Amino acid sequence: MGKHQRRMASPTSWPVERKTHAWVVGANAGSHSKETGIPLLVVVRDLLKIANSSKEAKRIINEGSILVDGKTRKDYKYIAGLFDIISLPALNEHYRVLLDHNNRFKLFKESADAKKLCRINNKTIIRKGAVQLNLHDGSNIIATNEFRTFDTLMLSIPDRKIARHIPYRPGNLALIVGGEHSGEKGKIKQIRKVRGSGTNMVVLSNDKEFETIEDYVFVVGESAPELKVV
Repeated sequence: MGKHQRRMASPTSWPVERKTHAWVVGANAGSHSKETGIPLLVVVRDLLKIANSSKEAKRIINEGSILVDGKTRKDYKYIAGLFDIISLPALNEHYRVLLDHNNRFKLFKESADAKKLCRINNKTIIRKGAVQLNLHDGSNIIATNEFRTFDTLMLSIPDRKIARHIPYRPGNLALIVGGEHSGEKGKIKQIRKVRGSGTNMVVLSNDKEFETIEDYVFVVGESAPELKVV
């Protein structure tokens, strides 16, 4: 990908001013696409606000001061995406990348032992009948066949071991990660299977009842959410 891209053409989920400058940093190909993630430079400068310029942000990143899911990332164009954990060891601060009610990326404070939440988007049978889970962040993990599509796995970081499994089923709590209800939490009341090529729909409730497409639903807990969301 190019080194820069025009600000006016950047994804609306990136929290950058559109008319102050012509260009914004480009994004390297990675686990997340530029539509589902945000370059590390923008995270440091515009979300964390620990740098006043691109030059300062690049220096901070190049010094190894920023961890994503427990791993040091020195590429300022590296894409951090939904549910990634951003850590600043020197400040003992940890954040989770989520979308706010306006479908823009926002950082929410987390604890030092925060787990990475990953949704199972697909399952693949590989050699010798092993089951490979294809996760929402583009990564894969080998597991048993007990897990189902749209279930959520809580992974320890950086070793990515399964710490907990949260099933996708009525009664559990979900966070909406797209559409007009982005950023809302609710209890799953009903999963409506749509015949043919249509998209399944999910009915949820909080102080009101609403409906959204299945692709926007991310299970985050059973009786209580497994993340801090304000």
